[in-house]
Order: sequence, then C-alpha cells, then structure tokens
Amino acid sequence: MIKAFSGSGLKTLFLFDTPSYLVINEAMKTIINTDLKQSIKAKEAFVRESADVIIALAQQITDTFKQGRKLLIFGNGGSAADAQHMAAEFVNRFLINRQPLPAIALTTDTSVITSIGNDFSYDMIFVKQVQALGKPGDLALGISTSGTSPNVVKALSVAKDLQLTTAALTGGRRAPAAEIAICSDLILNVPSDETPHIQETHLWVEHVLCEIVEKELFGK
Repeated sequence: MIKAFSGSGLKTLFLFDTPSYLVINEAMKTIINTDLKQSIKAKEAFVRESADVIIALAQQITDTFKQGRKLLIFGNGGSAADAQHMAAEFVNRFLINRQPLPAIALTTDTSVITSIGNDFSYDMIFVKQVQALGKPGDLALGISTSGTSPNVVKALSVAKDLQLTTAALTGGRRAPAAEIAICSDLILNVPSDETPHIQETHLWVEHVLCEIVEKELFGK
C-alpha cells in the first residue's frame, strides 16, 4: 500500500491497483533513465575537456609518492566523504595488493575540526591542518563542487605558499572562480551545474586517479 496525491487530496493506492502501479513504475523508470543519461553526459563532457589534466594529476600524485611525500585531501559534505574514500584507496589498496601509500583526509579528526571551528572559524579547519602536516613537495587536493568553498580555497592558498603542489576538483559550466584558479596548479572542472552529477564525476575520476597511480607504481 502506498500514499499518493490526487485532485481531491491524499488517497491510498494498493499495489493490486495495476493501472496506478504501472503509472508510478513508469515514472520511476523515467527518473532512473534520465539521471543515468545526465550522469554519463557529465562524465563525457568532463573527459573531453580535462583528459590531459587527469593524466597530469595522476602523474603528479605518482611523483609525489615516489619522492616519499604525501597527499592531503579535503572538502565539505559529500566532498569530505570523497576525501576519506580516496585516502582509504591509497592507504589500503585499490586493485593491487601492495605497499600502503601516504594519503591523509583532513576531514576525519572531529576534535581537530571542531576545536578550530570553535576557537577560530570554520574557514580555517583545513588551513591549520595543512600548516601542521604539509611539507614542501607534498600535494594538496581540494574538492569543491562549486569551486568557491572558502575553507578549501584558503587551504589551497596556504598550501601553495608552503610550496606544496596544489590541485582542485571543481564543477560548473563557467570557468572556475579566480580565487581557486590562482592557488591551484591543476584544476579538474566538471562542466555541469547539477551537483549530484558533479559529485558522481568526482568519484569516478578519483577512482581513475587511484587506478593509474597504483599501476604506475606497482602494476604492469
């Protein structure tokens, strides 16, 4: 049994009510197929525009690990989850059983994050961690679907000042904002205004980066 709205208000439909079920079922299928097509479209547009930058970032991450340096990853909300996901793939494994790689998500220590947010501001939660952990030759990867998240932009700016290599994953049909462009050595921008499809593309390219780096270092 499900609830549905009609012209006279809320009514109850039973799954045995075949015509109503078929209408709802077809509507759901339309959502599924439309979202799938839009997600694929976003990824295809991203690859057309950024394939060379993807390769450049993969090479930069590879070189960072080869030099005994580390990768610092950060973002907010879904991008925070991406940072943790990507760090886990490098520290543990992606497709190959191999030596752990030094990647740190700056989104996991709640005591650090809340103390900085409480004593200073939310805009500083990644800045102070970059200052504490970042060394010249490390790589800072900021993830922001809008490309304008103040705490991500500020952390990338500080990282650049500290002589870290900087990279950003962003989104939007317009060119990335000047603030993040200035402080990023590499920018991978998903040309979409739909946040879910930007995030889906970010996760896809994060997996691609993990696969390329892992195979460059340990595979054939």
